[in-house]
Amino acid sequence: MTKQLNKAELEKQKVLAFLDAEDSKVPANPGILNAKSEKGDFDSLFEASMKEQDFKVGDVVTGSVVEVQSDYVLVDINYKSEGLIAINEFRIVDGVREVKAGDKVEVLIDRIENENGMIVLSKDKADMLRAWTDISKAAENEEVIEGTVVAKVKGGLSVDIGVKAFLPGSQIDLRPVRNMDVYLGKKFKFKVIKFNKKRGNIVLSRRALLEEERDSLRSQTLDTMAEGSVVTGVVKNITDYGAFIDLGGMDGLLHITDMSWGRVKHPSEMLNVGDEIQVKVLKYDKEKERVSLGMKQLHADPWESVKASYPPGTKLKGKVVSLAEYGAFVELGEGIEGLIHVSEMSWTKRVKHPSQIVAVDQEVEVVVLEVDTENRRISLGMKQLQANPWVEMKESYPPGTIIEGEVKSVTDFGIFIGIEEGIDGLVHISDFSWTKRVNHPSEMFAKGQKVRAVVLGVDIENERFSLGIKQLESDPWANIESKYAIGTQHDVKVTKTADFGAFVELESDIEGLIHISELTTEKINSVEDFIKAGQSVKAEVISIDKDARKIGLSAKLVKLRESKADVDDYVKKATATSKSTFGDLFADQLKNVKTDKQ
Repeated sequence: MTKQLNKAELEKQKVLAFLDAEDSKVPANPGILNAKSEKGDFDSLFEASMKEQDFKVGDVVTGSVVEVQSDYVLVDINYKSEGLIAINEFRIVDGVREVKAGDKVEVLIDRIENENGMIVLSKDKADMLRAWTDISKAAENEEVIEGTVVAKVKGGLSVDIGVKAFLPGSQIDLRPVRNMDVYLGKKFKFKVIKFNKKRGNIVLSRRALLEEERDSLRSQTLDTMAEGSVVTGVVKNITDYGAFIDLGGMDGLLHITDMSWGRVKHPSEMLNVGDEIQVKVLKYDKEKERVSLGMKQLHADPWESVKASYPPGTKLKGKVVSLAEYGAFVELGEGIEGLIHVSEMSWTKRVKHPSQIVAVDQEVEVVVLEVDTENRRISLGMKQLQANPWVEMKESYPPGTIIEGEVKSVTDFGIFIGIEEGIDGLVHISDFSWTKRVNHPSEMFAKGQKVRAVVLGVDIENERFSLGIKQLESDPWANIESKYAIGTQHDVKVTKTADFGAFVELESDIEGLIHISELTTEKINSVEDFIKAGQSVKAEVISIDKDARKIGLSAKLVKLRESKADVDDYVKKATATSKSTFGDLFADQLKNVKTDKQ
Protein backbone atom coordinates (compact mmCIF):
# COMPACT_ATOMS: atom_id res chain seq x y z
CA MET A 1 0.00 0.00 0.00
CA THR A 2 2.95 2.33 0.77
CA LYS A 3 4.31 1.88 -2.72
CA GLN A 4 0.93 2.68 -4.15
CA LEU A 5 0.60 5.87 -2.06
CA ASN A 6 4.06 7.07 -3.07
CA LYS A 7 3.08 6.81 -6.70
CA ALA A 8 -0.17 8.54 -5.96
CA GLU A 9 1.73 11.34 -4.17
CA LEU A 10 3.97 11.83 -7.18
CA GLU A 11 1.00 11.95 -9.45
CA LYS A 12 -0.67 14.46 -7.18
CA GLN A 13 2.46 16.71 -7.19
CA LYS A 14 2.52 16.64 -10.98
CA VAL A 15 -1.09 17.73 -11.10
CA LEU A 16 -0.52 20.56 -8.61
CA ALA A 17 2.58 21.75 -10.46
CA PHE A 18 0.61 21.86 -13.68
CA LEU A 19 -2.17 23.86 -12.04
CA ASP A 20 0.32 26.30 -10.49
CA ALA A 21 1.95 26.83 -13.90
CA GLU A 22 -1.35 27.60 -15.48
CA ASP A 23 -2.35 29.99 -12.72
CA SER A 24 0.91 31.93 -13.04
CA LYS A 25 0.07 32.79 -16.62
CA VAL A 26 -2.98 34.76 -15.52
CA PRO A 27 -2.24 38.28 -13.99
CA ALA A 28 -3.51 38.83 -10.46
CA ASN A 29 -4.86 35.34 -10.33
CA PRO A 30 -6.20 34.87 -6.87
CA GLY A 31 -5.24 31.20 -7.11
CA ILE A 32 -1.58 32.15 -6.58
CA LEU A 33 -2.42 33.84 -3.35
CA ASN A 34 -4.59 30.99 -2.06
CA ALA A 35 -2.63 27.99 -3.39
CA LYS A 36 -0.96 27.14 -0.13
CA SER A 37 -4.15 27.30 1.88
CA GLU A 38 -6.07 25.18 -0.66
CA LYS A 39 -3.25 22.64 -0.97
CA GLY A 40 -3.90 21.16 2.41
CA ASP A 41 -7.56 20.50 1.63
CA PHE A 42 -6.73 18.77 -1.71
CA ASP A 43 -4.21 16.46 -0.03
CA SER A 44 -6.72 15.30 2.52
CA LEU A 45 -9.41 14.73 -0.08
CA PHE A 46 -7.10 12.71 -2.44
CA GLU A 47 -5.83 10.49 0.36
CA ALA A 48 -9.38 9.84 1.57
CA SER A 49 -10.39 8.86 -1.96
CA MET A 50 -7.45 6.46 -2.25
CA LYS A 51 -8.40 4.77 0.99
CA GLU A 52 -11.92 4.21 -0.26
CA GLN A 53 -10.50 2.69 -3.51
CA ASP A 54 -8.12 0.18 -1.94
CA PHE A 55 -7.48 -1.79 -5.19
CA LYS A 56 -5.58 -5.07 -5.12
CA VAL A 57 -4.53 -7.51 -7.87
CA GLY A 58 -7.21 -10.17 -8.19
CA ASP A 59 -10.10 -7.95 -7.10
CA VAL A 60 -13.27 -8.03 -9.21
CA VAL A 61 -14.83 -4.59 -9.68
CA THR A 62 -17.46 -2.98 -11.90
CA GLY A 63 -16.42 -0.36 -14.40
CA SER A 64 -17.80 1.70 -17.26
CA VAL A 65 -16.57 1.48 -20.84
CA VAL A 66 -15.06 4.84 -21.75
CA GLU A 67 -13.78 4.16 -25.26
CA VAL A 68 -13.51 1.23 -27.69
CA GLN A 69 -10.27 1.16 -29.67
CA SER A 70 -9.04 -1.26 -32.33
CA ASP A 71 -6.97 -3.37 -29.89
CA TYR A 72 -8.15 -2.34 -26.45
CA VAL A 73 -11.18 -1.15 -24.52
CA LEU A 74 -10.70 1.70 -21.95
CA VAL A 75 -12.66 1.11 -18.75
CA ASP A 76 -13.11 3.52 -15.84
CA ILE A 77 -13.17 1.72 -12.47
CA ASN A 78 -12.92 4.99 -10.48
CA TYR A 79 -9.15 4.70 -10.19
CA LYS A 80 -6.61 7.45 -10.81
CA SER A 81 -6.18 6.12 -14.37
CA GLU A 82 -8.38 4.20 -16.77
CA GLY A 83 -7.84 0.47 -17.25
CA LEU A 84 -7.09 -1.50 -20.41
CA ILE A 85 -8.87 -4.69 -21.58
CA ALA A 86 -7.83 -6.55 -24.73
CA ILE A 87 -10.56 -6.19 -27.38
CA ASN A 88 -10.62 -9.97 -28.06
CA GLU A 89 -12.07 -10.55 -24.57
CA PHE A 90 -15.42 -9.28 -25.85
CA ARG A 91 -17.61 -11.59 -27.94
CA ILE A 92 -18.49 -11.03 -31.59
CA VAL A 93 -22.21 -11.35 -32.35
CA ASP A 94 -23.32 -11.29 -36.02
CA GLY A 95 -19.93 -9.92 -37.01
CA VAL A 96 -20.03 -7.03 -34.53
CA ARG A 97 -17.96 -6.78 -31.31
CA GLU A 98 -20.39 -6.82 -28.38
CA VAL A 99 -19.11 -3.72 -26.51
CA LYS A 100 -19.76 0.03 -26.66
CA ALA A 101 -19.05 3.16 -24.64
CA GLY A 102 -21.17 3.43 -21.50
CA ASP A 103 -21.52 -0.36 -21.00
CA LYS A 104 -21.11 -1.62 -17.43
CA VAL A 105 -18.68 -4.51 -17.20
CA GLU A 106 -17.26 -6.66 -14.43
CA VAL A 107 -13.48 -6.89 -14.59
CA LEU A 108 -10.61 -8.43 -12.64
CA ILE A 109 -7.57 -6.29 -11.71
CA ASP A 110 -4.69 -8.11 -13.40
CA ARG A 111 -1.98 -5.47 -12.73
CA ILE A 112 -2.17 -2.14 -10.89
CA GLU A 113 0.01 -0.34 -13.45
CA ASN A 114 1.83 -1.25 -16.64
CA GLU A 115 4.85 0.51 -18.15
CA ASN A 116 2.57 3.34 -19.24
CA GLY A 117 1.11 3.80 -15.78
CA MET A 118 -2.23 2.24 -16.85
CA ILE A 119 -4.10 -0.32 -14.75
CA VAL A 120 -4.46 -3.67 -16.60
CA LEU A 121 -7.87 -5.33 -16.40
CA SER A 122 -9.34 -8.67 -17.59
CA LYS A 123 -12.95 -9.39 -18.41
CA ASP A 124 -12.23 -13.08 -19.18
CA LYS A 125 -10.70 -13.70 -15.78
CA ALA A 126 -13.60 -11.96 -14.04
CA ASP A 127 -16.07 -14.13 -16.02
CA MET A 128 -14.06 -17.26 -15.22
CA LEU A 129 -13.88 -16.44 -11.52
CA ARG A 130 -17.60 -15.84 -11.39
CA ALA A 131 -18.21 -19.03 -13.41
CA TRP A 132 -16.06 -21.12 -11.08
CA THR A 133 -18.03 -19.77 -8.12
CA ASP A 134 -21.35 -20.63 -9.79
CA ILE A 135 -20.09 -24.07 -10.86
CA SER A 136 -18.78 -24.84 -7.39
CA LYS A 137 -22.15 -23.94 -5.93
CA ALA A 138 -23.99 -26.02 -8.58
CA ALA A 139 -21.75 -29.02 -7.92
CA GLU A 140 -22.29 -28.87 -4.17
CA ASN A 141 -26.06 -28.44 -4.44
CA GLU A 142 -26.48 -30.79 -7.50
CA GLU A 143 -28.02 -27.93 -9.43
CA VAL A 144 -28.53 -27.85 -13.21
CA ILE A 145 -26.33 -25.57 -15.28
CA GLU A 146 -26.59 -24.54 -18.91
CA GLY A 147 -23.85 -24.57 -21.51
CA THR A 148 -23.08 -24.62 -25.24
CA VAL A 149 -21.24 -27.43 -27.01
CA VAL A 150 -18.26 -25.76 -28.71
CA ALA A 151 -16.01 -28.55 -30.01
CA LYS A 152 -15.32 -32.26 -30.37
CA VAL A 153 -12.46 -33.54 -28.23
CA LYS A 154 -11.00 -36.96 -27.60
CA GLY A 155 -13.60 -39.11 -25.87
CA GLY A 156 -16.42 -36.57 -25.95
CA LEU A 157 -17.34 -32.90 -26.32
CA SER A 158 -16.09 -29.57 -25.00
CA VAL A 159 -18.80 -27.42 -23.41
CA ASP A 160 -18.70 -23.70 -22.60
CA ILE A 161 -20.38 -23.08 -19.22
CA GLY A 162 -18.42 -19.89 -18.55
CA VAL A 163 -15.30 -22.03 -18.50
CA LYS A 164 -14.45 -25.04 -20.61
CA ALA A 165 -15.88 -28.32 -19.29
CA PHE A 166 -15.70 -31.91 -20.56
CA LEU A 167 -18.76 -33.94 -21.56
CA PRO A 168 -17.79 -37.63 -22.00
CA GLY A 169 -19.30 -39.47 -24.97
CA SER A 170 -21.07 -41.89 -22.63
CA GLN A 171 -22.81 -38.96 -20.89
CA ILE A 172 -24.20 -37.22 -23.99
CA ASP A 173 -27.41 -39.20 -24.39
CA LEU A 174 -29.25 -42.26 -23.14
CA ARG A 175 -28.08 -44.25 -26.15
CA PRO A 176 -24.55 -44.40 -27.61
CA VAL A 177 -23.94 -41.45 -29.93
CA ARG A 178 -22.26 -42.24 -33.26
CA ASN A 179 -22.29 -38.76 -34.76
CA MET A 180 -21.28 -36.05 -32.29
CA ASP A 181 -21.31 -33.33 -34.95
CA VAL A 182 -25.07 -32.88 -34.54
CA TYR A 183 -24.51 -31.49 -31.03
CA LEU A 184 -22.03 -28.77 -32.01
CA GLY A 185 -23.24 -25.23 -31.39
CA LYS A 186 -26.32 -26.36 -29.48
CA LYS A 187 -27.23 -25.34 -25.94
CA PHE A 188 -28.17 -27.98 -23.34
CA LYS A 189 -28.62 -28.39 -19.62
CA PHE A 190 -26.13 -30.46 -17.63
CA LYS A 191 -25.26 -31.76 -14.22
CA VAL A 192 -21.76 -31.39 -12.78
CA ILE A 193 -20.58 -34.91 -11.87
CA LYS A 194 -16.94 -34.03 -11.14
CA PHE A 195 -15.39 -30.72 -10.02
CA ASN A 196 -11.78 -29.88 -9.13
CA LYS A 197 -11.06 -26.14 -9.11
CA LYS A 198 -7.39 -26.63 -8.25
CA ARG A 199 -6.82 -28.74 -11.37
CA GLY A 200 -9.37 -26.87 -13.44
CA ASN A 201 -11.23 -30.13 -14.05
CA ILE A 202 -15.00 -30.09 -14.68
CA VAL A 203 -16.91 -33.13 -15.96
CA LEU A 204 -20.56 -32.80 -17.04
CA SER A 205 -23.40 -35.21 -17.72
CA ARG A 206 -26.46 -34.68 -19.86
CA ARG A 207 -27.44 -38.30 -19.55
CA ALA A 208 -28.04 -37.94 -15.78
CA LEU A 209 -30.75 -35.35 -16.45
CA LEU A 210 -32.26 -37.40 -19.27
CA GLU A 211 -32.41 -40.47 -17.04
CA GLU A 212 -34.24 -38.51 -14.35
CA GLU A 213 -36.72 -37.22 -16.94
CA ARG A 214 -37.10 -40.68 -18.44
CA ASP A 215 -37.72 -42.34 -15.10
CA SER A 216 -40.34 -39.76 -14.27
CA LEU A 217 -42.06 -40.17 -17.63
CA ARG A 218 -41.63 -43.95 -17.58
CA SER A 219 -43.69 -44.36 -14.43
CA GLN A 220 -46.49 -42.31 -16.00
CA THR A 221 -46.26 -44.21 -19.30
CA LEU A 222 -46.25 -47.64 -17.66
CA ASP A 223 -49.44 -46.79 -15.80
CA THR A 224 -51.29 -46.14 -19.07
CA MET A 225 -49.59 -48.74 -21.35
CA ALA A 226 -51.84 -51.57 -22.59
CA GLU A 227 -51.90 -53.83 -25.63
CA GLY A 228 -54.28 -52.50 -28.26
CA SER A 229 -54.09 -48.91 -27.05
CA VAL A 230 -53.23 -46.08 -29.45
CA VAL A 231 -50.44 -43.80 -28.21
CA THR A 232 -48.49 -40.82 -29.49
CA GLY A 233 -44.71 -40.92 -29.72
CA VAL A 234 -41.73 -39.23 -31.29
CA VAL A 235 -39.39 -40.95 -33.76
CA LYS A 236 -36.12 -41.22 -31.86
CA ASN A 237 -33.95 -43.34 -34.14
CA ILE A 238 -34.24 -45.02 -37.55
CA THR A 239 -32.53 -48.29 -38.50
CA ASP A 240 -32.68 -50.58 -41.54
CA TYR A 241 -35.24 -52.82 -39.84
CA GLY A 242 -37.49 -50.23 -38.23
CA ALA A 243 -37.71 -47.17 -35.98
CA PHE A 244 -37.50 -46.60 -32.23
CA ILE A 245 -40.33 -44.46 -30.92
CA ASP A 246 -40.05 -42.45 -27.69
CA LEU A 247 -43.36 -42.99 -25.91
CA GLY A 248 -42.41 -40.84 -22.94
CA GLY A 249 -39.74 -42.34 -20.71
CA MET A 250 -39.52 -45.58 -22.66
CA ASP A 251 -38.92 -46.64 -26.25
CA GLY A 252 -40.98 -48.91 -28.45
CA LEU A 253 -39.93 -50.65 -31.67
CA LEU A 254 -41.93 -50.02 -34.83
CA HIS A 255 -40.75 -52.77 -37.19
CA ILE A 256 -40.60 -52.03 -40.92
CA THR A 257 -43.18 -54.76 -41.61
CA ASP A 258 -45.67 -53.00 -39.32
CA MET A 259 -45.35 -49.57 -40.92
CA SER A 260 -47.60 -50.11 -43.93
CA TRP A 261 -49.71 -52.78 -45.56
CA GLY A 262 -47.76 -51.95 -48.72
CA ARG A 263 -44.08 -52.40 -49.61
CA VAL A 264 -41.57 -50.32 -47.62
CA LYS A 265 -37.94 -50.57 -48.76
CA HIS A 266 -36.55 -48.50 -45.87
CA PRO A 267 -38.17 -46.86 -42.83
CA SER A 268 -36.81 -43.47 -43.93
CA GLU A 269 -39.33 -43.54 -46.80
CA MET A 270 -42.09 -43.02 -44.23
CA LEU A 271 -40.48 -41.48 -41.15
CA ASN A 272 -37.95 -38.85 -40.08
CA VAL A 273 -36.24 -38.46 -36.72
CA GLY A 274 -38.31 -36.05 -34.64
CA ASP A 275 -41.66 -36.86 -36.31
CA GLU A 276 -44.60 -37.13 -33.93
CA ILE A 277 -46.73 -40.13 -34.90
CA GLN A 278 -49.60 -42.23 -33.64
CA VAL A 279 -48.98 -45.94 -33.16
CA LYS A 280 -50.80 -48.94 -31.81
CA VAL A 281 -49.37 -51.08 -29.00
CA LEU A 282 -49.14 -54.61 -30.44
CA LYS A 283 -47.31 -56.28 -27.59
CA TYR A 284 -46.15 -55.13 -24.16
CA ASP A 285 -43.75 -57.19 -22.00
CA LYS A 286 -43.92 -55.75 -18.48
CA GLU A 287 -41.01 -57.76 -17.15
CA LYS A 288 -38.59 -56.82 -19.93
CA GLU A 289 -40.30 -53.47 -20.50
CA ARG A 290 -40.38 -54.05 -24.25
CA VAL A 291 -43.04 -52.58 -26.48
CA SER A 292 -43.83 -53.61 -30.06
CA LEU A 293 -45.69 -50.99 -32.08
CA GLY A 294 -47.60 -50.85 -35.34
CA MET A 295 -48.76 -48.13 -37.74
CA LYS A 296 -50.54 -50.16 -40.38
CA GLN A 297 -52.77 -51.67 -37.68
CA LEU A 298 -54.45 -48.27 -37.35
CA HIS A 299 -56.10 -49.00 -40.71
CA ALA A 300 -58.10 -51.97 -41.99
CA ASP A 301 -56.19 -54.75 -43.79
CA PRO A 302 -56.82 -54.16 -47.53
CA TRP A 303 -56.46 -57.91 -48.19
CA GLU A 304 -59.74 -58.53 -46.37
CA SER A 305 -61.65 -57.11 -49.33
CA VAL A 306 -59.21 -57.97 -52.12
CA LYS A 307 -61.19 -60.94 -53.44
CA ALA A 308 -64.23 -58.77 -54.00
CA SER A 309 -62.19 -55.87 -55.39
CA TYR A 310 -60.02 -57.87 -57.79
CA PRO A 311 -61.92 -60.90 -59.15
CA PRO A 312 -60.15 -62.99 -61.86
CA GLY A 313 -60.58 -61.44 -65.30
CA THR A 314 -60.56 -57.86 -64.00
CA LYS A 315 -58.61 -55.47 -66.21
CA LEU A 316 -56.85 -52.64 -64.41
CA LYS A 317 -53.77 -50.40 -64.34
CA GLY A 318 -50.94 -50.40 -61.81
CA LYS A 319 -47.40 -49.16 -61.23
CA VAL A 320 -44.37 -51.50 -61.39
CA VAL A 321 -42.69 -51.26 -57.96
CA SER A 322 -39.94 -53.88 -58.26
CA LEU A 323 -38.42 -56.48 -60.55
CA ALA A 324 -37.24 -60.00 -59.82
CA GLU A 325 -35.67 -62.66 -62.02
CA TYR A 326 -39.03 -64.38 -62.36
CA GLY A 327 -41.32 -61.39 -62.88
CA ALA A 328 -42.50 -57.88 -62.00
CA PHE A 329 -44.46 -56.74 -58.93
CA VAL A 330 -47.23 -54.26 -59.65
CA GLU A 331 -48.93 -52.04 -57.06
CA LEU A 332 -52.69 -52.21 -57.61
CA GLY A 333 -53.66 -50.16 -54.56
CA GLU A 334 -52.36 -49.17 -51.15
CA GLY A 335 -50.89 -52.34 -49.64
CA ILE A 336 -51.94 -54.52 -52.60
CA GLU A 337 -49.40 -55.91 -55.05
CA GLY A 338 -49.64 -58.52 -57.78
CA LEU A 339 -47.01 -60.49 -59.71
CA ILE A 340 -46.69 -60.68 -63.50
CA HIS A 341 -44.64 -63.81 -64.11
CA VAL A 342 -42.27 -63.62 -67.09
CA SER A 343 -44.30 -66.37 -68.75
CA GLU A 344 -47.39 -64.12 -68.65
CA MET A 345 -45.75 -61.10 -70.32
CA SER A 346 -45.77 -62.14 -73.98
CA TRP A 347 -47.29 -64.83 -76.16
CA THR A 348 -44.33 -65.00 -78.51
CA LYS A 349 -41.21 -63.46 -76.91
CA ARG A 350 -38.94 -65.60 -74.77
CA VAL A 351 -38.68 -63.25 -71.78
CA LYS A 352 -35.57 -64.09 -69.78
CA HIS A 353 -35.90 -61.07 -67.45
CA PRO A 354 -38.87 -58.73 -66.87
CA SER A 355 -36.68 -55.69 -67.64
CA GLN A 356 -37.00 -56.71 -71.32
CA ILE A 357 -40.67 -55.74 -71.17
CA VAL A 358 -41.25 -53.34 -68.21
CA ALA A 359 -39.37 -50.93 -65.92
CA VAL A 360 -39.75 -49.80 -62.30
CA ASP A 361 -42.30 -46.93 -61.90
CA GLN A 362 -43.83 -47.73 -65.30
CA GLU A 363 -47.63 -47.80 -65.44
CA VAL A 364 -48.89 -51.02 -67.02
CA GLU A 365 -52.24 -52.55 -67.89
CA VAL A 366 -52.84 -56.04 -66.51
CA VAL A 367 -55.46 -58.75 -66.10
CA VAL A 368 -56.12 -60.54 -62.79
CA LEU A 369 -55.52 -64.25 -63.33
CA GLU A 370 -55.78 -65.66 -59.80
CA VAL A 371 -56.23 -64.40 -56.22
CA ASP A 372 -54.78 -66.27 -53.23
CA THR A 373 -55.88 -64.35 -50.11
CA GLU A 374 -54.41 -66.92 -47.71
CA ASN A 375 -50.89 -66.40 -49.06
CA ARG A 376 -51.56 -62.77 -50.07
CA ARG A 377 -50.77 -63.35 -53.71
CA ILE A 378 -52.35 -62.03 -56.88
CA SER A 379 -51.28 -63.47 -60.23
CA LEU A 380 -51.43 -60.98 -63.10
CA GLY A 381 -51.04 -61.24 -66.85
CA MET A 382 -50.15 -58.86 -69.65
CA LYS A 383 -50.30 -61.11 -72.71
CA GLN A 384 -53.95 -61.95 -72.00
CA LEU A 385 -54.88 -58.43 -73.16
CA GLN A 386 -53.97 -59.52 -76.70
CA ALA A 387 -55.28 -62.32 -78.93
CA ASN A 388 -53.50 -65.65 -78.45
CA PRO A 389 -51.46 -66.21 -81.63
CA TRP A 390 -51.07 -69.91 -80.80
CA VAL A 391 -54.79 -70.45 -81.44
CA GLU A 392 -54.40 -68.92 -84.87
CA MET A 393 -51.22 -70.94 -85.47
CA LYS A 394 -53.03 -74.21 -84.83
CA GLU A 395 -55.63 -73.29 -87.41
CA SER A 396 -53.09 -72.02 -89.94
CA TYR A 397 -50.63 -74.91 -89.62
CA PRO A 398 -52.48 -78.24 -89.35
CA PRO A 399 -50.36 -81.43 -88.98
CA GLY A 400 -48.74 -82.44 -92.26
CA THR A 401 -48.18 -78.86 -93.46
CA ILE A 402 -44.75 -78.46 -95.03
CA ILE A 403 -42.92 -75.26 -94.09
CA GLU A 404 -39.56 -73.77 -94.99
CA GLY A 405 -37.63 -71.58 -92.56
CA GLU A 406 -34.31 -70.49 -91.18
CA VAL A 407 -32.54 -72.32 -88.35
CA LYS A 408 -32.70 -69.82 -85.44
CA SER A 409 -30.69 -71.84 -82.94
CA VAL A 410 -28.99 -75.21 -82.51
CA THR A 411 -29.23 -76.99 -79.13
CA ASP A 412 -28.17 -80.35 -77.76
CA PHE A 413 -31.67 -81.75 -78.26
CA GLY A 414 -32.62 -80.27 -81.64
CA ILE A 415 -32.96 -77.17 -83.80
CA PHE A 416 -35.44 -74.25 -83.73
CA ILE A 417 -36.82 -73.05 -87.06
CA GLY A 418 -38.45 -69.64 -87.43
CA ILE A 419 -42.14 -69.94 -88.34
CA GLU A 420 -43.49 -66.41 -87.82
CA GLU A 421 -42.22 -63.38 -85.92
CA GLY A 422 -41.60 -64.46 -82.33
CA ILE A 423 -42.62 -68.09 -82.91
CA ASP A 424 -40.15 -70.90 -83.55
CA GLY A 425 -40.78 -74.55 -84.19
CA LEU A 426 -38.68 -77.35 -82.69
CA VAL A 427 -37.30 -80.27 -84.68
CA HIS A 428 -36.20 -82.79 -82.07
CA ILE A 429 -33.01 -84.72 -82.81
CA SER A 430 -35.09 -87.91 -82.96
CA ASP A 431 -37.01 -86.43 -85.91
CA PHE A 432 -33.93 -85.66 -88.05
CA SER A 433 -33.63 -89.04 -89.81
CA TRP A 434 -35.36 -92.41 -89.92
CA THR A 435 -32.12 -94.31 -90.05
CA LYS A 436 -29.10 -92.13 -89.32
CA ARG A 437 -27.72 -91.98 -85.79
CA VAL A 438 -27.06 -88.30 -84.98
CA ASN A 439 -24.87 -87.60 -81.96
CA HIS A 440 -25.40 -83.82 -82.07
CA PRO A 441 -27.64 -81.59 -84.24
CA SER A 442 -24.60 -79.54 -85.30
CA GLU A 443 -23.49 -82.57 -87.36
CA MET A 444 -26.34 -81.89 -89.79
CA PHE A 445 -27.45 -78.25 -89.32
CA ALA A 446 -26.06 -74.76 -88.69
CA LYS A 447 -27.61 -71.49 -87.55
CA GLY A 448 -29.01 -69.51 -90.48
CA GLN A 449 -29.42 -72.58 -92.71
CA LYS A 450 -32.64 -72.84 -94.72
CA VAL A 451 -34.50 -76.13 -94.13
CA ARG A 452 -37.84 -77.75 -94.94
CA ALA A 453 -39.89 -79.53 -92.31
CA VAL A 454 -43.31 -81.05 -91.68
CA VAL A 455 -45.69 -79.72 -88.99
CA LEU A 456 -46.27 -82.48 -86.44
CA GLY A 457 -48.52 -80.50 -84.09
CA VAL A 458 -49.21 -77.20 -82.24
CA ASP A 459 -49.62 -77.34 -78.42
CA ILE A 460 -51.57 -74.19 -77.45
CA GLU A 461 -51.42 -74.78 -73.70
CA ASN A 462 -47.65 -75.29 -73.56
CA GLU A 463 -46.99 -72.94 -76.51
CA ARG A 464 -45.00 -75.50 -78.50
CA PHE A 465 -44.70 -75.93 -82.25
CA SER A 466 -43.41 -79.41 -83.18
CA LEU A 467 -41.74 -80.09 -86.53
CA GLY A 468 -40.14 -83.08 -88.21
CA ILE A 469 -37.64 -83.43 -91.06
CA LYS A 470 -37.54 -87.20 -91.47
CA GLN A 471 -41.33 -87.14 -92.02
CA LEU A 472 -40.66 -85.53 -95.42
CA GLU A 473 -39.81 -89.09 -96.58
CA SER A 474 -41.45 -92.45 -95.96
CA ASP A 475 -40.07 -94.62 -93.19
CA PRO A 476 -37.81 -97.34 -94.65
CA TRP A 477 -38.43 -99.42 -91.57
CA ALA A 478 -42.14 -99.63 -92.38
CA ASN A 479 -41.60 -102.62 -94.71
CA ILE A 480 -38.30 -103.84 -93.27
CA GLU A 481 -39.71 -107.26 -92.32
CA SER A 482 -40.69 -108.06 -95.90
CA LYS A 483 -37.45 -106.69 -97.35
CA TYR A 484 -35.14 -108.37 -94.83
CA ALA A 485 -37.15 -111.31 -93.58
CA ILE A 486 -35.75 -113.52 -90.86
CA GLY A 487 -33.76 -116.36 -92.44
CA THR A 488 -32.77 -114.43 -95.54
CA GLN A 489 -29.07 -114.17 -96.32
CA HIS A 490 -27.35 -110.99 -97.58
CA ASP A 491 -23.90 -109.84 -98.57
CA VAL A 492 -23.11 -107.00 -96.22
CA LYS A 493 -20.20 -104.61 -95.66
CA VAL A 494 -18.65 -103.99 -92.22
CA THR A 495 -18.91 -100.27 -91.37
CA LYS A 496 -17.32 -100.33 -87.92
CA THR A 497 -16.34 -102.72 -85.18
CA ALA A 498 -16.83 -102.74 -81.41
CA ASP A 499 -15.84 -104.99 -78.56
CA PHE A 500 -19.22 -106.74 -78.73
CA GLY A 501 -19.50 -107.20 -82.51
CA ALA A 502 -19.43 -105.71 -86.00
CA PHE A 503 -21.88 -103.21 -87.52
CA VAL A 504 -22.78 -103.94 -91.13
CA GLU A 505 -24.61 -101.94 -93.83
CA LEU A 506 -27.61 -103.64 -95.45
CA GLU A 507 -28.38 -100.56 -97.56
CA SER A 508 -27.88 -96.83 -97.26
CA ASP A 509 -28.62 -95.83 -93.63
CA ILE A 510 -29.85 -99.34 -92.73
CA GLU A 511 -27.47 -101.06 -90.34
CA GLY A 512 -27.40 -104.42 -88.68
CA LEU A 513 -25.27 -105.96 -85.95
CA ILE A 514 -23.39 -109.26 -86.04
CA HIS A 515 -22.70 -110.03 -82.43
CA ILE A 516 -19.22 -111.40 -81.60
CA SER A 517 -20.89 -114.73 -80.83
CA GLU A 518 -22.42 -114.77 -84.33
CA LEU A 519 -19.26 -113.99 -86.32
CA THR A 520 -17.83 -117.50 -86.55
CA THR A 521 -18.02 -121.03 -85.24
CA GLU A 522 -14.50 -120.60 -83.98
CA LYS A 523 -13.59 -119.04 -80.64
CA ILE A 524 -12.28 -115.48 -81.00
CA ASN A 525 -11.08 -113.00 -78.34
CA SER A 526 -11.19 -109.79 -80.41
CA VAL A 527 -13.58 -108.65 -83.14
CA GLU A 528 -10.88 -106.45 -84.67
CA ASP A 529 -8.53 -109.42 -84.99
CA PHE A 530 -11.18 -111.41 -86.89
CA ILE A 531 -12.77 -108.78 -89.16
CA LYS A 532 -12.18 -105.12 -90.02
CA ALA A 533 -14.22 -102.19 -91.35
CA GLY A 534 -14.56 -102.31 -95.13
CA GLN A 535 -14.61 -106.11 -95.39
CA SER A 536 -17.62 -107.90 -96.86
CA VAL A 537 -19.29 -110.88 -95.26
CA LYS A 538 -22.36 -113.05 -95.90
CA ALA A 539 -24.81 -113.10 -93.00
CA GLU A 540 -28.34 -114.29 -92.24
CA VAL A 541 -31.05 -112.17 -90.57
CA ILE A 542 -31.85 -113.70 -87.19
CA SER A 543 -33.87 -110.92 -85.45
CA ILE A 544 -35.75 -107.70 -86.21
CA ASP A 545 -36.87 -105.09 -83.62
CA LYS A 546 -38.87 -102.42 -85.48
CA ASP A 547 -39.47 -100.31 -82.38
CA ALA A 548 -35.79 -100.18 -81.47
CA ARG A 549 -34.84 -100.18 -85.20
CA LYS A 550 -32.35 -102.98 -84.77
CA ILE A 551 -31.53 -105.96 -87.05
CA GLY A 552 -29.52 -108.91 -85.78
CA LEU A 553 -27.48 -111.02 -88.23
CA SER A 554 -25.35 -114.15 -88.01
CA ALA A 555 -22.37 -115.08 -90.20
CA LYS A 556 -21.94 -118.24 -88.12
CA LEU A 557 -25.37 -119.53 -89.17
CA VAL A 558 -24.39 -119.21 -92.83
CA LYS A 559 -21.34 -121.38 -92.16
CA LEU A 560 -23.44 -123.87 -90.21
CA ARG A 561 -25.89 -124.14 -93.07
CA GLU A 562 -23.10 -124.83 -95.47
CA SER A 563 -21.57 -127.54 -93.27
CA LYS A 564 -24.73 -129.06 -91.76
CA ALA A 565 -27.45 -130.39 -94.06
CA ASP A 566 -29.91 -130.90 -91.18
CA VAL A 567 -29.87 -127.26 -90.07
CA ASP A 568 -32.90 -126.34 -92.20
CA ASP A 569 -34.89 -129.26 -90.82
CA TYR A 570 -33.90 -128.21 -87.33
CA VAL A 571 -34.96 -124.60 -87.97
CA LYS A 572 -38.31 -125.65 -89.39
CA LYS A 573 -39.02 -127.86 -86.40
CA ALA A 574 -37.94 -125.18 -83.95
CA THR A 575 -39.97 -122.35 -85.56
CA ALA A 576 -43.04 -124.52 -85.66
CA THR A 577 -43.10 -124.82 -81.88
CA SER A 578 -41.46 -121.63 -80.68
CA LYS A 579 -41.76 -117.88 -81.06
CA SER A 580 -38.12 -117.43 -80.19
CA THR A 581 -35.76 -115.49 -82.42
CA PHE A 582 -33.05 -117.27 -84.38
CA GLY A 583 -30.56 -116.22 -81.81
CA ASP A 584 -32.51 -118.19 -79.23
CA LEU A 585 -33.13 -121.13 -81.55
CA PHE A 586 -29.52 -121.75 -82.30
CA ALA A 587 -28.06 -121.03 -78.90
CA ASP A 588 -27.97 -124.70 -77.91
CA GLN A 589 -26.94 -125.82 -81.41
CA LEU A 590 -23.99 -123.44 -81.39
CA LYS A 591 -22.92 -124.78 -78.03
CA ASN A 592 -22.89 -128.29 -79.48
CA VAL A 593 -20.77 -127.17 -82.43
CA LYS A 594 -18.24 -125.65 -80.08
CA THR A 595 -18.24 -128.84 -78.01
CA ASP A 596 -17.61 -131.01 -81.11
CA LYS A 597 -14.69 -128.85 -82.19
CA GLN A 598 -13.18 -128.96 -78.74
